[in-house]
Amino acid sequence: MPVATVENVLALDREKYFDLNVPHFHEKLGPEQGIELSYTWVKQALQGAGLVARERKRGVHRKRRARRPLPGMLLPIDGSHHQWFQDERWYDLMVIRDDASSEIDYAQRVEEESTGTVMAGLREGIEPKGVFGALYSDRASHFWLTPKTGGKVDYHRRTQLGRALHELGVHMIPAYSPEARGRSERSFRTWQGRLPQELRLHQIQALAAANQFLGAHYSAECNRCFQVAPEQRGNRFGAPPEHGSGTHFLSPVRTRRAAR
Repeated sequence: MPVATVENVLALDREKYFDLNVPHFHEKLGPEQGIELSYTWVKQALQGAGLVARERKRGVHRKRRARRPLPGMLLPIDGSHHQWFQDERWYDLMVIRDDASSEIDYAQRVEEESTGTVMAGLREGIEPKGVFGALYSDRASHFWLTPKTGGKVDYHRRTQLGRALHELGVHMIPAYSPEARGRSERSFRTWQGRLPQELRLHQIQALAAANQFLGAHYSAECNRCFQVAPEQRGNRFGAPPEHGSGTHFLSPVRTRRAAR
């Protein structure tokens, strides 16, 4: 390897991409810098220069839940409270993805995850594809009523969001531990390790511009890197009741009035 190439790679890591992890840094070298090198070479070069710590041997992982075989069968939804702009501001990143393929259907940063923001995200996800089979979520109060803190949810007393999804025929499934949402937890570690750095590199500091970047560029980039092929062909997306758009069911105003 020419010494100039080695020095260039190390300088890029120190000066421009200093907060990127090794896979993310390697992805930048080819398209943005025109440097085509193997991932193993880049990783070993950074470790040899002391710019990256050597990885510890991983422990034994618990058995992972099998994915649903068809897109549209199950959509996990989760949020991550994080300093996405690497300053004092905290925002919730809401992500809806397909369990069968890990395709990102919706991703936006909001001031706070709530009934209104979740409904807006689900409405935007349903409009282009159709109604999905089930929603997998934590037990936050906008998803579930939990009579006893940390206990079982009450399936018979629905929240405003629960009533809307029930009218659409979407089954709701609660998660009872972070481990049960393992794919979401691992996915958010990836988001936290990549998205703030991308915002810095693109000099984005405003919430509206960041969400535009998410929708126009970054979600597609995540799908390109991390989406997998479903086990089976086809999908389980369907038309909403009475073959309408279905999005009116996810209007907080309408649902509140209907419940009176």
